[in-house]
Amino acid sequence: MSTSTLASTAQIPKTGSPLPANLAGITLSAMIAAAAIAAAKIDWLQAHGFSALTLAIIIGMLVGNLGYRRIAPACGPGVNFSKQNLLRLGIILYGFRLTFQDIGHVGLSGVLIDALVLCSTFGMALLLGTRLFKLDRNTAMLIGAGSSICGAAAVMATEPVLRAQPAQVTVAVATVVVFGSLAIFLYPLLYQLNLHWQFLASSPLAYGIYTGSTVHEVAQVVAAARAISPDAANTAVITKMVRVMMLAPFLMLLSAYVAKKSAGAKNAGGAEKHGAGRLAIPWFAFGFVAVVALNSLALLPHTLVAQVNDADNVLLAMAMAALGISTHFSSIRTAGIKPLLFAACLFGWLIVAGAAINTVVLRLFA
Repeated sequence: MSTSTLASTAQIPKTGSPLPANLAGITLSAMIAAAAIAAAKIDWLQAHGFSALTLAIIIGMLVGNLGYRRIAPACGPGVNFSKQNLLRLGIILYGFRLTFQDIGHVGLSGVLIDALVLCSTFGMALLLGTRLFKLDRNTAMLIGAGSSICGAAAVMATEPVLRAQPAQVTVAVATVVVFGSLAIFLYPLLYQLNLHWQFLASSPLAYGIYTGSTVHEVAQVVAAARAISPDAANTAVITKMVRVMMLAPFLMLLSAYVAKKSAGAKNAGGAEKHGAGRLAIPWFAFGFVAVVALNSLALLPHTLVAQVNDADNVLLAMAMAALGISTHFSSIRTAGIKPLLFAACLFGWLIVAGAAINTVVLRLFA
C-alpha cells in the first residue's frame, strides 16, 4: 500500500464505529442546539418568529468564526456527521408533524394554491437567479426552495440533492430569516389594507390560507397569522403543513432535474454518456412520506409523537448548528448583495402573485 493511501485511510474514521471519532463534533453541535432551543422559548424571540433552527445557525456561525479552528481537527468529523446524517434523520422524523388528514382541512382549493405557489416561485427562482442575477445554480435553487416550501428546513433538505457548499446553504437560510421575519410585520398590515381595498377575501379563513401558502417558515406563519385571530392562525398552520408535505415530491423531481442537467452538460463537454448525470435519489424523502403515512393512521400515542417531535427539534437544531459552524463570514461576504436582492424579488412574487393565485383559485371553488 502506498504512503498516500495510508495517509488518506488514516483520515477516514472506521465505519464500524463512527461515534467515538464523531463524538466531539456531535457534542459541540448538541450544546449549540440546546442553547438555541432554550433561547427560542424567550417571549420576545417567539413573538418575532425566531425559531430554534434560526438561532442554532446564528450561534453556530458565531462559534465557527470565533476560535473554532483550534478544535476543528477534533470536531470536524462530528460536525459533518451532524450536518449530513442527523439532518436526513431529522427530515424523516419531521413527518410526525403531518397527516394526510390535514389536506381535508384546507380542501382541494388549499392544496391547489400551495402547489401553484410552490411551482411558480421555484420556477421564478430558476429564471431570475441564473439569468438575471447571474447566481450559481445551487444558490438560486436553495433560495428558491426555502422561499417556495418551508424555509430553512427546505434549504437543508435540498442541500444533499444539490451537494451544495456550506456557504451557499447559509446564504439561502439567511434570506429566509430576513424576509420571513419581515413578513411577520408586513402581513398583518396587508390584512388591514385589504379590509379597506378588498383585494382578497377578507375572512380569517382566506387570510390564513394566503399566509400559510406564501410565508417562509412555520414559526413565521404562526406569528403573522396570530396577529389577526386564532382561526386565521389555525388555517394558516394547516395550509403551511400541506405545503411542507410537498417537500418529498419536490425533492424527487429536483433530483431527476439535476441529473438531467448534469448529463446534458457532460455530454456537451464531450464526456462519455455512460454514467453521466446519475440520478441521486433522496431516499430520506421516501422515509418522510412513510412517516407521514404512519402518523396519519393515529396508531401511536400522542405523548410518544410529542416526544418524537421534541427529539426531532433537537436533531434539526444540531444540523443547523453544524452548518453554522462550517460557514465562515468571509464566504458570505463573497456572495455579495445579489442573493439578497434575488430573495427580495421572490418575496415580492410571493406577496403579489400569491395573492393573485389565492384570489383566482378561491373564486373558482367558491
